[in-house]
Amino acid sequence: MSISPANPLRPFHLAFPVHDLAAARHFYGEILGCDEGRSDDHWIDFNLYGHQIVTHLNEQLEQNGIINPVDDEQVPVPHFGVVLTMDLWSELVERIKETDIQFVIEPTIRFKGQIGEQATMFFLDPSGNALEFKAFGQDDQLFAKD
Repeated sequence: MSISPANPLRPFHLAFPVHDLAAARHFYGEILGCDEGRSDDHWIDFNLYGHQIVTHLNEQLEQNGIINPVDDEQVPVPHFGVVLTMDLWSELVERIKETDIQFVIEPTIRFKGQIGEQATMFFLDPSGNALEFKAFGQDDQLFAKD
């Protein structure tokens, strides 16, 4: 489905498990800067760059550890994130570097000199959920093919 004036871009909704709501509240709210929406004892809504993400408590959460090779990097699967502008991506890189969060994949340029060249980084939330934030020098490269 393509975006058009008749079909404008809408926020996505993603719900995923976390093992500790207090740790999720700190990570998504304080570190990533997401505004908190509704919540109760078992879930919290966050505004991630205009998209609704919901952390759901699962105290027995186990991660799968699956990786997939992409452009000579080992990418964790599943993962989620947002395509940012280069300025916002750079700001987030600096914010993450000011914490004790370890990058799974350091901030880098993937597919350098090719169709789809992009800045990218991966890191984990406190429950082991993988996040990728990326940016393109030209937004039309997001879905570009060879």
